[in-house]
Amino acid sequence: MGTDMNVLAEQAQGGNPIVSLMPLILIAVAFYFFLIRPQSKRRREQMELQNSVEPGSRVLTTNGMYATVAEVDDDGVTLEIAPGVEARFVKQAIMQVIKDDVEDDDDADDDETELAETDAADETAKADAADEVDEVDLAKSGDKAVKKP
Repeated sequence: MGTDMNVLAEQAQGGNPIVSLMPLILIAVAFYFFLIRPQSKRRREQMELQNSVEPGSRVLTTNGMYATVAEVDDDGVTLEIAPGVEARFVKQAIMQVIKDDVEDDDDADDDETELAETDAADETAKADAADEVDEVDLAKSGDKAVKKP
């Protein structure tokens, strides 16, 4: 009877080694699907974007500069950052290719914002002119506030 107890105790302590490794295996699989795989997919998409750049397309560089592609080489691109001003960049500096219709939408949004700001300023000016309230001077000239006529 004593040997039966020893066998049961050994089985309870040892267990199956696969069961004890299962959490580590699950963590490795989770890292692959949540971190490694999406990152390699983004890197592959970025490389395809950088290799598909053509002269004449508008781009945004990683440092936030908008430019037009003037020339494409194997290892780099020449970008026109202002009329007549060209600079040489590596292809990895291109973060995004700007679509022409997106640029037009941004200009339209800017125009709408300017109109709204102008209208708000006009209404504020009209409201200030309509309100003829006595102004109070809060400057310290003694202990009392002085009303302006």
